[in-house]
Amino acid sequence: MKKRKRPKFQIGDTVVVTIYGTVGVVTNMKHLDGEIVYEINKSEGLFKESSLVFLTEYEGGENHYERLFIEYKYSFGDLVRVKGCENALFKIVGCRTEIWRYKEDAWEDIIYEMTRIPDGEWLEAHEEELKLVADYEEAERILKKMELLLIPAKAKQKGLPAPESPEIVIDRLLDEFNDYQRLYSYFQDEFYRLKVKEIIEKLKHVQLLRSQKSE
Repeated sequence: MKKRKRPKFQIGDTVVVTIYGTVGVVTNMKHLDGEIVYEINKSEGLFKESSLVFLTEYEGGENHYERLFIEYKYSFGDLVRVKGCENALFKIVGCRTEIWRYKEDAWEDIIYEMTRIPDGEWLEAHEEELKLVADYEEAERILKKMELLLIPAKAKQKGLPAPESPEIVIDRLLDEFNDYQRLYSYFQDEFYRLKVKEIIEKLKHVQLLRSQKSE
């Protein structure tokens, strides 16, 4: 009976894959057609013993180490719109970078994880599919303002409020006008445009009443 060849490398050895010039660790070994093959870094590929060498013995050239500097266009908490879902607003809650390296090509993919406002629906999208609406600092202020503005009028009222003077009503309507105008400029949503138009009509009415009282 033919005696099996003794493996040159053992699990845990640090080796260089000479055909690529990359450094890795032996994570498994197998006998295949009478030859020993090695698994490196738990990858699916297997390498013949002849294509490996101990790191301490490698003289085939310099080992190349890559240092990546990834620039992220968006931050946690930013409000964005997503290509294909332009009518929805999303808040960024996470991101990941996928690094792709091949013999003749290389690239990095940045993928953002988001939740939809206001129902929390989960979505992932590539960086190039996003458009910034507001950065994380401005986003918190906008979301709080939206929450206040979208509360139904009935939920705001507790009993019958005291009548307001025309001056107070005008001041309140002007504040609402500025808020909705700002939201419309951010989101270009038809709802906010109609609210702006509605407030203008209310202002005209209140100003007319005030002028009639002063006569």
